[in-house]
Amino acid sequence: MMKTPKILVVGSFVMDLIVSTENFPNSGETFLGKSFRTAPGGKGANQAVQSARLGADVTMVGKVGNDDFGKILVNSCLESGINTQFVATDPEVPSGVGNVLLEVDRSNSAKNRIIVVPGSNMTITDEDVAFLKDTIDQYDMVILQLEIPMSINEIVAKYAFDKGVPVMLNSAPSAPLSPELLSCLAYISPNEHEAADLTGIQIRKAGKAVNQDDVKAVVNALLSKGVKNVVVTLGNAGAAVANQNEFVYQPCIDVVEVKDPTAAGDSFVAAFTSAVCLGMNHSQALTFANYTAAITVSRMGAQPSLPHLSDVVELMKKEGHSGFDFSLLDGLKR
Repeated sequence: MMKTPKILVVGSFVMDLIVSTENFPNSGETFLGKSFRTAPGGKGANQAVQSARLGADVTMVGKVGNDDFGKILVNSCLESGINTQFVATDPEVPSGVGNVLLEVDRSNSAKNRIIVVPGSNMTITDEDVAFLKDTIDQYDMVILQLEIPMSINEIVAKYAFDKGVPVMLNSAPSAPLSPELLSCLAYISPNEHEAADLTGIQIRKAGKAVNQDDVKAVVNALLSKGVKNVVVTLGNAGAAVANQNEFVYQPCIDVVEVKDPTAAGDSFVAAFTSAVCLGMNHSQALTFANYTAAITVSRMGAQPSLPHLSDVVELMKKEGHSGFDFSLLDGLKR
């Protein structure tokens, strides 16, 4: 029987405050919204919850405030079976919040704009993660994002690299990355906008068609900086994964109604990483991640939208996906 993947996520907790509207207001305008709700989120916590719901053994490291939002955020992880013993509480700085604006058209298709106020996520210190120097080799993969101090990402990535543990960096929200951090990465996963910021190369798209030469140019630029593998998410145009020896592109899994794209990228990254840890090749991992993210965009909210393994398997079988070996998922906890 396959071994259950052990994944370490070092990252953010954010309580999402979600407003739905028919139109985004311009400067000085006020519109009446359609609905308001809250949902636990944060790129780090989202990726941890998604990995756990898919059956991985997940440990989360991060920091919340000493407030009701912090308790809700940690409890959401606990309910998904995540080890939260290394989540610290800041007694003075509040938990992070995300202002999520959803523009919902008459067909109920949604686009989002998100402003994150990181709060306690930015008070993580070197001392908070120092224990990982001696324990990080317990994990099969480390997942990082950019909603915590860059210095913490650099420290954790170096700890992992020195112990031979692969690191996945979801390079969001967009920020400059040091050569030292890039050289420690087994995987980097930008979306098309973050890829342009990192490389200066715009990926041209026409509807759901993407210029694959542009994608390859982005990949080559990032590989030249020391990253081993590049995963580029392309919205409704799909995703690609590549390294020095392969280039795999898959179109979007267009089988659901898009209700809320929040956390779709987090869902994709977590699913891809879990699949790689199981030993899937990149094409198989991309397929699994695309189906997982497809379910996420069909639901509302960040963590409430993240599917369980059974949901993903059901959709893949319903769509008659041929060529996928479902026995590859045997290492995930059901």
